[in-house]
Amino acid sequence: MEEKTLQVKGLNVCIKTEKGTLRPVNDVSFDVPKGSIVGIVGESGCGKSMTARAVMGLVRSPGRITGGSVLLDGLELTGLPERKLRKLRGAELSMIFQEPMTSLDPVMQVGRQVEETIRLHTACSHEEAKARTLEAFREVEIPEAEERYNCYPHQLSGGLRQRVLIAMASVCRPKLLIADEPTTALDVTVEAQILKLLERLRDAGTSVLIISHNLGVIARVCDYVYVMYAGRIVEQAATDVIFDRPRHPYTRGLFRSVASLREGRGTLDTIPGVVPNLLRLPAGCSFSLRCGFCRPDCGTCVPELMETGPGHKVRCFLAEKEGT
Repeated sequence: MEEKTLQVKGLNVCIKTEKGTLRPVNDVSFDVPKGSIVGIVGESGCGKSMTARAVMGLVRSPGRITGGSVLLDGLELTGLPERKLRKLRGAELSMIFQEPMTSLDPVMQVGRQVEETIRLHTACSHEEAKARTLEAFREVEIPEAEERYNCYPHQLSGGLRQRVLIAMASVCRPKLLIADEPTTALDVTVEAQILKLLERLRDAGTSVLIISHNLGVIARVCDYVYVMYAGRIVEQAATDVIFDRPRHPYTRGLFRSVASLREGRGTLDTIPGVVPNLLRLPAGCSFSLRCGFCRPDCGTCVPELMETGPGHKVRCFLAEKEGT
């Protein structure tokens, strides 16, 4: 059997508000096999980032994990005391957050910030930690590493700040690295370089989970893809399978919008409507209000994930029929 670095089963996150309870993560299950890059894709507001924070144990009040299991190399993370989670973060699992400018301390030199991570998880001197920091900078191809070590975040470009975050997240060789929108606001050249770095980390033994709305990023580096909508996984398959034959109407809508740009058409294909308010989800399929193939039972019953092929699962009543 394929070894799994991460196994998430039936994960639920609830957020209590004055207007009601939100469920941004609703019975979510997925795996990240060892030595692989797995992607979670979907529009903003679909629950991707909250899922990543739940895996990291970073859901804060009024949000809380209300059910499910998160196994890192067989270790159950849900319910683990915060002091034990702190020891794991950075050492066993790390996360690159969306915005590198706000993720770095603006009044501390970037080299010192990476060094702090090393000294937090290992018993080494300042000199040893600095040497490892410079080595990490060179591994992520930060030019003039010793000079950059003493820079503050505002003195670096967005691409260099992102490389610093990758160095910080990978310097202790974690088993799992979560990258939340790792190429947002970067130009295509820098984006390609960042994705190559993630591939190198994968090849060096770190499994990677990428959270993104960018289908190009997902297609470029991921081995397996989960499509998320309104807090649920609606489709999952190997990358080549899902891009070759998407089955869920939502997945198809996402892909059509990209295809229209590639084909140079004058109009942009879009999915009608917006992601529903999590306080007012329809009784049945969450996508039913935007779906052109909706039938009566779609508005009353939530479809289960149905296997339509080896490793290919779809949450849609019409998935078994051609032409949906």
